[in-house]
Amino acid sequence: MWTVVYLAKNKKLAEKISGLISDEGVLTKIQPVGKNPNEDDGYYEILVPEGEVGEAHSILIELGY
Repeated sequence: MWTVVYLAKNKKLAEKISGLISDEGVLTKIQPVGKNPNEDDGYYEILVPEGEVGEAHSILIELGY
């Protein structure tokens, strides 16, 4: 099961944070919030597998997010 670990305010930020988490070996998925997934300025959820939530949170804290 996938769990949300971060809510980004746009697609560019979501991709950046997702990449930083992925660089540390944690799988990530980006999912738009709302009905219009083609907009870059909508909110996006960053999800990780349930078993890797703790590691993802540690990574985010270390990076200042």
